[in-house]
Amino acid sequence: MNIVVCVKYVPDATADRRFESDNTVDRVGVDGLLSELDEYAVEQALQLKEKRADEEITVTALTVGPEKAVDAVRKALQMGADSAVHVQDDAIAGSDAVATSLVLAKAIEKIGQPDVVMCGMASTDAGMSVVPAMLAERLGLPQVTMAAVVETQGNQVRIKRDGDTATEVVGGTMPLVISVTDQSGEARYPSFKGIMAAKKKPLETYTLADLGVDAGQVGLSVAWSAVEETAARPPRTAGEIVKDEDGSGATALVEFLASKKFI
Repeated sequence: MNIVVCVKYVPDATADRRFESDNTVDRVGVDGLLSELDEYAVEQALQLKEKRADEEITVTALTVGPEKAVDAVRKALQMGADSAVHVQDDAIAGSDAVATSLVLAKAIEKIGQPDVVMCGMASTDAGMSVVPAMLAERLGLPQVTMAAVVETQGNQVRIKRDGDTATEVVGGTMPLVISVTDQSGEARYPSFKGIMAAKKKPLETYTLADLGVDAGQVGLSVAWSAVEETAARPPRTAGEIVKDEDGSGATALVEFLASKKFI
């Protein structure tokens, strides 16, 4: 069985995130990491492999992004993935979900026919939640998305999807695309043994030419959506101190909270 896990390199939420002059996210000049939501996808792929230990199962981590994006698949290798693929090409910069799904689909086809394509529920930078569905369409595969629980038996997959008003159970037959939520199970931390072993695992780099994708099909110039304008976050203002010198502090505090509509 072949499992491909799609992961994304995103700006660290605790870092000083910013935009480029063309209003695209700066992915080179800021610290980045493997998207937390994609860690759950890696975890579910590894659990699937462990639960079916009597079968020969390969887990391949796949990412698309600049040079530093390789750190995302390296983290997946450290967690336990068997191999990794990094698609890197300057022409990809500024691509939207449509173009990204095209590149991912072509890379998956080059890796080989997968039994399962595993994705996180969304990226922590864009949060669009549409790439899994687009991948399923491009690959001609069924999709079971937003899974909180994933169960398999033979080539059958059953997921539980928790909604606001109900819980759904959805089934599918491999090969298929699965996306998982952050309720699917806490992702493991790489062990020292896993970190050392990852250095010896295969990691390939593809370009658009390797995938047979024309540069004119990707990038900001053909994006269906784009950021028109950005503005820096305003600096935090100094807080207001309420003094209780004559016993009126409580009243002043209540009035302040009421004026801000906190109470």
